[in-house]
Amino acid sequence: MHQVVGVRFKKAGKIYYFSPGSFQLEKGETVIVETSRGVEFGRVVIGTKTVDENDVVLPLKQVIRIATEKDKLVVQENVEQAKKAFEVCTEKIIEHKLDMKLVDVEYTFDRNKVLFYFTADGRIDFRELVKDLAAVFRTRIELRQIGVRDEAKMLGGIGPCGRVLCCSSFLGDFEPVSIKMAKDQSLSLNPAKISGLCGRLMCCLKYENDMYESAKQELPDVGKRVRTPEGKGKVIGLNLLEKVIQVELVEGERIVEFTMDELMSKESVPTEATE
Repeated sequence: MHQVVGVRFKKAGKIYYFSPGSFQLEKGETVIVETSRGVEFGRVVIGTKTVDENDVVLPLKQVIRIATEKDKLVVQENVEQAKKAFEVCTEKIIEHKLDMKLVDVEYTFDRNKVLFYFTADGRIDFRELVKDLAAVFRTRIELRQIGVRDEAKMLGGIGPCGRVLCCSSFLGDFEPVSIKMAKDQSLSLNPAKISGLCGRLMCCLKYENDMYESAKQELPDVGKRVRTPEGKGKVIGLNLLEKVIQVELVEGERIVEFTMDELMSKESVPTEATE
């Protein structure tokens, strides 16, 4: 068992575990930690707790100290410097006529590295650009190509629902989303209606998917022949939320809705194969 704290470096970024050492840290406190990128400033989102060895990647890096007011001023200054670096890099991109879009610039807390995030349709030869940037900033330069979903997460915005984007407000990780999820939820397959600002399928399609999949397993498939209390028929529609089956009856050519309990009643028998 290991004592850990969960630290986030961005508002909706991933949560990383660190050893609290001798500090008893609570949620909301700010700390200085050592990461693979160097010394960083982060916020505790999970207070000190004990976890199993299998839930962490060893060895754990340790919290260096609780952030001071001076540390917070350094962070603010880094943000201001990053804005200036953004302008410089944008100019250099134009000079080198590179087909890339600069999205964000970030200084590490100790200013040992400047990270430039960009999007591009293909691979970009930015070796000359890196040389120019290194000459200007006199520190380590890293250019990192990101996808459109990461771009939306960094820039933020308002989704089709009228709320702040999930990815930029609380989602730590992107989960796979498929068109099948939209089909299972009987949503319009019009790309304009099921795509987010990034142009990809909306992350929220995943939220209720497990419930829909569970309900679908309990109900007969569309096209199945069934026997109902009112006679034989074919399933032509499903309401997965209310677990209601829409059946087209053979006799009388009527369409009747049944609950799953009604289909499984004594007057009814299990579903038959599609004819």
